[in-house]
Amino acid sequence: MRDFVITTDSNSDLPESYIKEKQIGVIPHYYDIDAATYGGGNELPVKEFYDKMRAGSSATTTASNPAVIRETFTRYISQGYDILHISFSSALSGGYNNICVGAAEICEAHPEARIVVLDTLNVSLGQGLAIMKAVQMKEAGCSLDEIHSWLEEHKQEFCVQFTVEDLKYLYRGGRISKTTAVVGSLINVKPVLYVNPDGQLVSLSTVRGRKRSLATLVANMEERRGSYKEDSLPICIVHGDALQDAEYTASLIREKFGTDNILINTVGPSIGAHSGPGAIGICFMGDHR
Repeated sequence: MRDFVITTDSNSDLPESYIKEKQIGVIPHYYDIDAATYGGGNELPVKEFYDKMRAGSSATTTASNPAVIRETFTRYISQGYDILHISFSSALSGGYNNICVGAAEICEAHPEARIVVLDTLNVSLGQGLAIMKAVQMKEAGCSLDEIHSWLEEHKQEFCVQFTVEDLKYLYRGGRISKTTAVVGSLINVKPVLYVNPDGQLVSLSTVRGRKRSLATLVANMEERRGSYKEDSLPICIVHGDALQDAEYTASLIREKFGTDNILINTVGPSIGAHSGPGAIGICFMGDHR
């Protein structure tokens, strides 16, 4: 049986230290801001990216590059590895389809190789938690097929909810209407959104006020954690250059659940282009999304 590697894309928002430690292969997604393209090693510092957005710059995103996909997969296959690729939601990006096409081309050219692609139907550290689980299982001696089967069976239990500071970015991304964005901003309404079972970003509720929206995220998590209350994976908090609010959310989680197993990281630009500065999300294991 051939050894295998775990690969993913840059939308998983995993800390760079974890990616390096666990030797995760990462295929970049790209973003444009102020007439410049970034991604794949040419990175804009995250704070600078969000500062540009605050100053009025608009950002757009592009899915993974087919040539980079082929080069990455070929490199691992030529070293004798099979590949388990854990992908960003197919409902939110063409990246999943690009990966599947690239994997099929490489496997046709290398019949001895296997590339198995999992559509997480998830985003950010919801996708990242699936990678962490895969790493745990691989380190415990599980095979590629065992890991893929478990993730496929349980992928609806990787949960993501978030709220945003400014509704205009969701409007620009086509997630809400212009009227909703304008009225919501005037009366300080904060949406609570989640990644639904189909991998789409949809509204769950609205609340008035920033702190209430953060408390709602934690209350919603309490309702969903169920059998995962003692799970070894961390509760993850992601933020769009809003560390103080992320740490406040972590304090609510500690108070509610009595745990310090919390991972905080920034939302990368290729997702942050749509959620905007100030976004706060929580990603966790639960009985349902």
